[in-house]
Parts: sequence; structure tokens; C-alpha cells
Amino acid sequence: MLYSHVITERFRRPRFRGALPEADARFEDVNPLCGDRIRIECRVAEGRVADARFAGDSCAICAASADLLLEMVLGQPAEFAHGVSVERLLEKLEADIRPSRMKCVTLPLSVLQGALNGKAVAR
Repeated sequence: MLYSHVITERFRRPRFRGALPEADARFEDVNPLCGDRIRIECRVAEGRVADARFAGDSCAICAASADLLLEMVLGQPAEFAHGVSVERLLEKLEADIRPSRMKCVTLPLSVLQGALNGKAVAR
């Protein structure tokens, strides 16, 4: 499978990978089908996503999806994350993703929503 330029670039040079020590929202989950594990940490200020980072072991599609997603929600009201569609993420990835890899795209979205819903995990 050839990845789109966007997926390759975001996987090699992510803008939002790392830890966020001052996070007040965090969540982690795994895709048991392929082993992707993503943790998203956010800082919410005045109802907006003020900062966000992701970490974990994942495939290029999952990492690129997480990176693009965090770029999309940064500065937006926390509720905005609940309205981000899979279709919008797919547009941003500029790739045709097989159904068997769709969970790689959606895992970061569900993890971000979990973090913003207050489903914190231990540090």
C-alpha cells in the first residue's frame, strides 16, 4: 500500500507528538486488530482546546490521523471534537483507506473524545 504524501509527512514529522505535562484531560486506547496504541493529552482553557499532544505506538495512518486531528481541534471549543467526522479526517489524509484499516483512522478520534469526556487514565 502506498501512503499519501500527507500520511507520509505527518508520520515522519508530526507536529503534535509528545507529552503534555500540564494536561487536564487524557485518555488512551488500543486497536486490538493491529496493535495501534494512542494516548492523547489535552489542556482545556475557557472551554477551548488550548494545547494537545499524542503519543504511542501506531502505524503511519493512525499517527497521521492523530496529528491532523489535533491540528483541527486546537483553539476550538472542546465540543468541536465531538463533531469532527470520519469523512473530514479522510479528506485531510488525502488517501483511500481500506475498510480493514478504518480503525487506524478512527482510533485517535475516539481517544480524543474520551479525553474530553473526562475519561482520564493514570499518569
